[in-house]
Amino acid sequence: MKTDTITNRPSPTTPAYALQPVASPEAWQHTLAGLPNAHVLQSWAWGAFKSRWGWTPQHFALQPTPAGANTPPLAALQVLKRKLPRLPFNMLYLPRGPVFDHDDSAVRQMLLHQLEQLARQERAIFIKIDPEVVSGWDEVPVRPAPAGQQFMAELKARGWRYANDQVQFRNTVLLDLTRPEDDILAAMKQKTRYNIRLAGRKGVVTRPGTSEDFPTIASMYKETAGRDDFAIRPAAYYLDAWQTLYDAGLAYPFIAEFNGQPIAAIIVVRSGRRAIYMYGASLNEERQRMPNHLLQWDAIRWARSAGCTTYDFWGAPDEFVESDRLWGVWRFKAGFNGQITRHIGAWDYPARPGLYWLFTTLMPRYLNLLRARARQA
Repeated sequence: MKTDTITNRPSPTTPAYALQPVASPEAWQHTLAGLPNAHVLQSWAWGAFKSRWGWTPQHFALQPTPAGANTPPLAALQVLKRKLPRLPFNMLYLPRGPVFDHDDSAVRQMLLHQLEQLARQERAIFIKIDPEVVSGWDEVPVRPAPAGQQFMAELKARGWRYANDQVQFRNTVLLDLTRPEDDILAAMKQKTRYNIRLAGRKGVVTRPGTSEDFPTIASMYKETAGRDDFAIRPAAYYLDAWQTLYDAGLAYPFIAEFNGQPIAAIIVVRSGRRAIYMYGASLNEERQRMPNHLLQWDAIRWARSAGCTTYDFWGAPDEFVESDRLWGVWRFKAGFNGQITRHIGAWDYPARPGLYWLFTTLMPRYLNLLRARARQA
């Protein structure tokens, strides 16, 4: 990793700012703690996990230079770098980053300049950002968020492109936990409340899990993927991710059992005062006992008692139509009556436009052709 600072000098009357490397987990945690909108995917633990799966994490703080004792950073960036095979180039990705005040237009412009410079310095074909900048709320009609709409206009004006590859979910559902517990339950759809109570009547019990439950959850997750027809990674990937977050005090498994046997599980990840329902799994058997409803409710109650103010259901449809791949999942989450929150999604800056086009357009077409031929064989 290059250690040279990347400077931005907007005018002679404003201070220079630079991306300064952050070298330790403690310093990184301190940096994130002083900024709004920090996400667990920008945590040091997540970067350490990804380092074992082909990525090189880099950590930067956007600070005035030279930095003074009382000059807190304006932004934090955990950048994952991956070398492209057989090419002298890289790709850069900021999962749920950068971390900054989304409403500050001056910081937005400064950050984009720094990111573009970083992409060129690191010999990247492109750099992908995916900050949780809100673009709007609700299903229909959508209430636009002014800062998010402006940020997308700024991205387009600087040559950034809405990414074909949306790595994370673009939209989500957020549940306000600042209300009394009875009010949260009463606001849910009647069928959801019924299913929560039904699970208890049908003998489902839940308990907090430990890391010893992770192999069982991984097995259930594989069964869930086969049933719901979505692709997953090898079990070792999830076991590594869960253990890393668990050891960092960020991941909390919950298990639903019937007659002493696990039948469903979720893993909730804590990110500041937000609890995120990041993984869920269940067996094909005993689904009629509605264990997933009771798991969610008990996780919501736990999050509230732990001081969280928001429960994030982690994923909602891109388009709220039945043909969307997340429609079935959305029907389940909609019952808890959270707030639909739309984000700007992932955006790419093509530092090398020709290679970017080959990598993002021509290569996927070629791979799809090979898959089609393999299915016909």
